[in-house]
Amino acid sequence: MSAKTVKIAGAPISWGVCEVPGWGHQMTPDRVLTEMAELGLGATEFGPLGFLPIEPSERASALAKHGMEAVGGFFPIIIHKTDFDPLPAVLKELESYAASGAKTLVLSAETGNEGYDIKRDDLDAAGWQVVFKNLERIKDAAAAQGVTAVLHPHVGTMVETEADVKKVLDGSTIKFCLDTGHMIIGGTDPVKFAEDHADRVAHSHLKDVNLAIADRVQSGEITYYQGCVEGMYVPLGTGDVDVKSIVRSLIKSGYDGWFVLEQDNVITAEPANGAGPFADAKASVEFIKSVAAELANS
Repeated sequence: MSAKTVKIAGAPISWGVCEVPGWGHQMTPDRVLTEMAELGLGATEFGPLGFLPIEPSERASALAKHGMEAVGGFFPIIIHKTDFDPLPAVLKELESYAASGAKTLVLSAETGNEGYDIKRDDLDAAGWQVVFKNLERIKDAAAAQGVTAVLHPHVGTMVETEADVKKVLDGSTIKFCLDTGHMIIGGTDPVKFAEDHADRVAHSHLKDVNLAIADRVQSGEITYYQGCVEGMYVPLGTGDVDVKSIVRSLIKSGYDGWFVLEQDNVITAEPANGAGPFADAKASVEFIKSVAAELANS
């Protein structure tokens, strides 16, 4: 990917749309997609199950109505239990990918608990082997349908910490979604990850982070949800993450995936037109476009 062809997409969570029960006010798909289009974002992730229609052709039509290309989406699934087979649910989800043309399945290793603030159990060696086996099965099943499955290290999941990420790097061949915010909170340096493992990155979620708040989440002083309420994630270029270096490392490596602008938000009420998440997303779009232009001229 050259800097001139950087692919930028939106994510409904930037508008406060989340799969966690009680996660603030949920904006409608029509408003979210309309505002994405107004910002010049011609593509989006699906958002949580139920945000867009579940029936594949209806989901494709909802996106097409707003001129949006389907990127794929965040798909939490249990992959560490011997008595649960994740593949049927994955294959069902892939039906909507075929209908909409989406090409990236963003997996998170769900714990089985509700939300992201309940302490998980640690896996033993046998448990990790189950994870690795399921990741390979899902990766191969997706690839057979022309879809790239990636693993998203995420707060409150079975793959969260720097040690977890290293285990997956060493124990599987699946590629990653580099999420700058979740990696930082989990203890992985996203700048170094992009430098050292760009060949394992096939998708990215770009967040900027207020590290003072993130440190409180990491220490357990406040929950992940509370961190989002307090403004842990901020528009790109206004926080403490060296997003420019990450983008530069990925582009130099030949990365051809999406740069998804994802600022996890909690919305308490329907915002005024042009305010709230729209204003933040606009700032992030302008930032990533300026970075791409700078790289194109360097």
